Amino acid sequence: MSAQTQFFSTVFILKNLAMLVFVALCSSCVVAAEKSSSTTAVTPIKLWNGNKTESRQQYEREVLEAALKATNASHGNWKLQEDLTDYPLAADEASVFRSKGFDIFGTVAGNTKLANEKKILIPLPLMKGLLGYRVLIIRATDKEKFAAIKSAQQLQQLRMGIPSTWADAELFRHNGYKVEEKGSFDDLFTRLENNEFDYVTFGANEVTGVFNERAVKSGKLMVDSSLLVFYPFPLVFYVNPDKKTLAERVTKGLQTISGNGELDKIFNRYFATDLTAVNLPSRRMIQLSNPILPAEMADFTLAL
Repeated sequence: MSAQTQFFSTVFILKNLAMLVFVALCSSCVVAAEKSSSTTAVTPIKLWNGNKTESRQQYEREVLEAALKATNASHGNWKLQEDLTDYPLAADEASVFRSKGFDIFGTVAGNTKLANEKKILIPLPLMKGLLGYRVLIIRATDKEKFAAIKSAQQLQQLRMGIPSTWADAELFRHNGYKVEEKGSFDDLFTRLENNEFDYVTFGANEVTGVFNERAVKSGKLMVDSSLLVFYPFPLVFYVNPDKKTLAERVTKGLQTISGNGELDKIFNRYFATDLTAVNLPSRRMIQLSNPILPAEMADFTLAL
């Protein structure tokens, strides 16, 4: 082989090697770009967080965010899209998945408005059953009347007020209580002042905030210091039936933050002061059964 032929052969080989290296580098860049794209992709999650007090909205949002953060490595990035719209009509609340397109929301386990709806229940309590510890708001002039109540039978003679469609109305009826169910959260305390019923109840976690935000101004109402109505009433997440991956993710996340103590830290930060204020151990307890508790949570026990 002549020197000239050998030179051109070497050049040809080097060109081919350069081309192979270029192709390999391009392939690596494409793979890296695809991998980077997959790891930085953001999944939108639509949370409906209406029909509840502001304190509950904040708590449920933070618990959900903690569960989602705990699953970043396994399920990727996310962006929460929160909607605080109130839906006072039962039909509207029932359709939050079916026609309104939300992915997840928090409510009490067994919410009867969802009875005929397709949904995924995550049977892990978000708030240790705290909503089932119910403290009364009453007219200040009735303080001694409620202080004298010693039994469920005595309380059953009085009328409980509750906004239309709230989940615990049927629970109280099932236990033999007189329930005045109508109106909205906004007019509840005006109706109590006007003697349309005798008391309202709220979870121990929210009664102080509700009273201060909505009932204290008139000076006619007070938080009762005598009684505690008690029933299993766990707060849970329901997920759109078309979002099974989200349900699996939130389940895993809740298990993680329950196991590592993060859920307890969130709970204490929100509710320790309120629980101290209502002094649950000093109250006479009246216990009710809960007929709407789902079978998946039949063994639920209160954690306080």
